[in-house]
Amino acid sequence: MNQDFQLFPGQASRVARDVDNLFWYLTTIATFFTILIFVLIVYFAVKFRRRSESYVPPATKTHAKLEILWSVIPFIIVMTIFVWGARVYFLILRPPATALDIHVVGRQWMWKVQHPTGPREINSLHLPAGKPIELTLASQDVIHSLYIPAFRVKMDVLPGRYTQISFTPTKTGEYHLFCAEYCGTLHSGMIGKVVVMQEQEYQDWLARTPSDLAPVDAGASLFQSMACVTCHGSVAPTLHGLYESNVKLTTGETVIADEQYIRESITDSTAKIVDGYKPIMPSFRGQVSEEELMQLVAYIKSLKSDRPGAPSDQNPPLPLRPTPGQEETR
Repeated sequence: MNQDFQLFPGQASRVARDVDNLFWYLTTIATFFTILIFVLIVYFAVKFRRRSESYVPPATKTHAKLEILWSVIPFIIVMTIFVWGARVYFLILRPPATALDIHVVGRQWMWKVQHPTGPREINSLHLPAGKPIELTLASQDVIHSLYIPAFRVKMDVLPGRYTQISFTPTKTGEYHLFCAEYCGTLHSGMIGKVVVMQEQEYQDWLARTPSDLAPVDAGASLFQSMACVTCHGSVAPTLHGLYESNVKLTTGETVIADEQYIRESITDSTAKIVDGYKPIMPSFRGQVSEEELMQLVAYIKSLKSDRPGAPSDQNPPLPLRPTPGQEETR
């Protein structure tokens, strides 16, 4: 018999214990009520069986206390599940401001990863232990689902929109990375690894790993090479200070300029027209890849200055020439 068999992989993130505790709570509740209902069915079937054709059962009586009891107890149980589940959900979906934002693009059939300072990797994800991580996920083709069992996190990766997931690795080591959504004939081969290392080891790995431009810098280069700078701030809305601001549309409604809004404004420029401006921006759908969209969004998010047309202290000025991108292959 294999003594190393584990029902679940070891917990390797801060949220893993919360997920496991909730799972066992749900399993216990389901098991208890399954057994209880089965026993009561057998008991009542025997006790209240019809003993003869002439037997007339007595009229049933309403028990108010019993009615209240079997209404209140299930309500308390389901509300406990709701509150507990919501807490775990928000732990996974709401990263702290200090989280390390890593871009992940799923495509048939690989995971393409880019770190904030520029290093790229395919089908592997290197992370520092003890540091909050936020993965910004996008799909280049079909629906995928990023799943790291040891971290107890899984998130669908959808074409046409961004999804995010956050966690904090707690143990160094190497862990499995899967696609948990059938995405085509080679779905089973869309696997990878997550390597968690100490902070200094992670910094050393970044330093020795071949690197492209950081997403913000690559986005700045694209912004100029695609001539976006010629319109925004004059005939088009300024992008400085846009991220997470309230944007009033020609329809009268107000939306928050999050990552999804910025992405949609690039790929479907007439979907939401800013109040006071005309729908003159062309659509860039199909002209930029998901990785380039992520880079443009990262650049626009970095524009913190409120002065139209002026880069902030936190954001480098636009480069004079675009830097050619490099296409990765398996």
